[in-house]
Amino acid sequence: MTSHTVEYIRYLIPEQQSPQFLAAYTRATAHLAAAPQCVDYELARCEKDFEHFVLRITWTSTEDHVEGFRGSELFTDFIAEVGPFDGSIEEMRHYKPTTVRGTGAAVPTLYAWAGGAEAFTRLTEAFYAKVLKDDVLAPVFEGLAAEHASHVASWFGEVFGGPPAYSETQGGHGHMVAKHLGKGITEAQRRRWVNLLQDAADEAGLPTDAEFRSAFVAYAEWGTRLAVYFSGPDAVAPAEQAVPRWTWGSAPPYQG
Repeated sequence: MTSHTVEYIRYLIPEQQSPQFLAAYTRATAHLAAAPQCVDYELARCEKDFEHFVLRITWTSTEDHVEGFRGSELFTDFIAEVGPFDGSIEEMRHYKPTTVRGTGAAVPTLYAWAGGAEAFTRLTEAFYAKVLKDDVLAPVFEGLAAEHASHVASWFGEVFGGPPAYSETQGGHGHMVAKHLGKGITEAQRRRWVNLLQDAADEAGLPTDAEFRSAFVAYAEWGTRLAVYFSGPDAVAPAEQAVPRWTWGSAPPYQG
C-alpha cells in the first residue's frame, strides 16, 4: 500500500469575489466527496488576509489523482464549478507526508486518557487471569510465560500512544505477528478474546466514555482479525515494521 499524497492549492481571491468562490467550492466538493481517489479535503482561509485561501486534498496516490480523478466525469463537474478561479491559483503541488508527524498536548493520547502504564498493567493482569480460566482460550495460552502479560501491557501502551517500551525491548510489529504464526486461531477464539478484553477493561477501571471505548474496541477488532489471518496455514509473515499507533476514531492502514 502506497502512502497518500497531499495536494495543496493556494488561491489569491479578491475579497469581493470570496462569496462566489466559497459558493463554488461548496458545490464542487460534492464531486470530491464522491471520488474514490479522494481521502479527505479542507478549504482554509487566512485569518489576517481574507484574500488568501488554501485547499488541502488528500489523495490515495498521485497517480490516482492524475490518472484516475482527472480522467473522470467527476473532475469535469468539479472543474465546471471552480475552473473560473484557476487564474487566481498561486501554487498547486503534490506533497508526500514525512515521518515527522504527531499530535500536540491539546489532544491527549489514548494511553494518557486511559491512565498510563499502570492502567495497562491492570488491564493485562485482569485479562490473562480470565483467559487462563476460559474453556475457549485457555488451550491457546497453555504454558504462558510469566512475563507475557507485562509484554502485552507494553505493547498496548505503545499502540495507544505511550512510550516505545515494546519496540525497545521486544521488537516491532513483525515480532508480535510472529507470536501468532501457526496457532490456527478460530473465529470463536477471536471473539472470546475481544469480549474478555472488554470485561477486563471494566474490571481494571479503564475509562468508559464512548470515545475511548470505541477506539479501544476498534483496535481489538483490528488486531485480532490480523492475528487470525497470521495464525492461518497460508499466512506469510510481513516485513519488519513499526508498532502501529492508534488514536481517537481512526486506524493506521496495515501494510503487508
